Amino acid sequence: MAAAAAIIGNAPPAGESQMGPPVVCWLEECRKDSVPLVGGKCSSLGELIGAGVRVPPGFALTTEGYRRFLADAGGAAEIQSLLRGVDARDMGALETASASIRQAIEALPFSMELEDMIAECYRKLSVRCCMPAVPVAVRSSATAEDLPGASFAGQQDTFLWIRGVDDVLDRVRRCISSLFSARAIAYRANKGFDHDQVAICVGVQKMANSFTAGVMFTIHPANGDRSVIVIDSNFGFGESVVSGEVTPDHFVVNKITLDIIDRTISRKLVCYTVDPKTQKSQAVEVPFERQEVQSLIDDEITELAWLGKQIEKHYGCPMDIEWALDKDLPAGGNLFILQARPETVWSRKIQPGSAHAGGSAMDYILSSMLAGKKVG
Repeated sequence: MAAAAAIIGNAPPAGESQMGPPVVCWLEECRKDSVPLVGGKCSSLGELIGAGVRVPPGFALTTEGYRRFLADAGGAAEIQSLLRGVDARDMGALETASASIRQAIEALPFSMELEDMIAECYRKLSVRCCMPAVPVAVRSSATAEDLPGASFAGQQDTFLWIRGVDDVLDRVRRCISSLFSARAIAYRANKGFDHDQVAICVGVQKMANSFTAGVMFTIHPANGDRSVIVIDSNFGFGESVVSGEVTPDHFVVNKITLDIIDRTISRKLVCYTVDPKTQKSQAVEVPFERQEVQSLIDDEITELAWLGKQIEKHYGCPMDIEWALDKDLPAGGNLFILQARPETVWSRKIQPGSAHAGGSAMDYILSSMLAGKKVG
């Protein structure tokens, strides 16, 4: 229980630069208007923490830290030189430029000051979680993620189950370099985003040692039905669900009553878990006797759906949520939200006559009944 309390307790102050914006900050210091400093992902996590949602603790190298890293090592000019004149329609040229940029960034050294700040935050996070060299997820968080009219989600890298300062610093560099993948460069060019104006933040967050994990939508992703919550889950880390590597268990929950109105238990052949020897994430075969076992019990489905309702209410729009059940913590306090962002497909298709963007599920149900539409 002490460990559980430490995980959700108050964070010590993070290091800041002498002048200007902070170079590193704790997630709970972020809010939804912090996107220019910590990007979409970390600002969303901070907003969730501020709303009382259980989120694994962590810290972020801010966009100021990113710019400081490039400036101290002289990388910004080299990047601009390699990007100059590259045709965004020429995939061969993009791949070549991307490989050169990423190799250059990953070879850049951190300044002693910046390295010490990241190392000290990682040490404090380990103390806070009561675990030496706490395993962390190192996640990129770009300032242009999930903006109206553009979704940059998934274009930058995420590294799971990273331990030790040296490995954390290495993955931070690789997250930064992923801002210049060929796909990301082309997407920004096609959307009219200047490469100079898109920065990246890197979040370092306590790894949820997931027994079960997955995704949840507070709108039906197949038909846009706002009266239900849809949950997909598999054993182990959520990587197998997000990547589409397995067909997950599928649950549809009535948003008002929280009754499970549809369930599909799939045969789950693979899951991701930690290798006890190497302490790395690895794909393993699910034992035959567990392959068709429901990966979430009904009480957990109900708790998850209730939490999804609260998150949707806080943001005022349908949400796309990643979650995990941490097996290192006791039931009732082991459900964590790893990421939450506004749903970007059906939300924009909903007509004003049937539902307002900030309307509740009951508003949608009533308007649909009046229109003679089937809602459940």
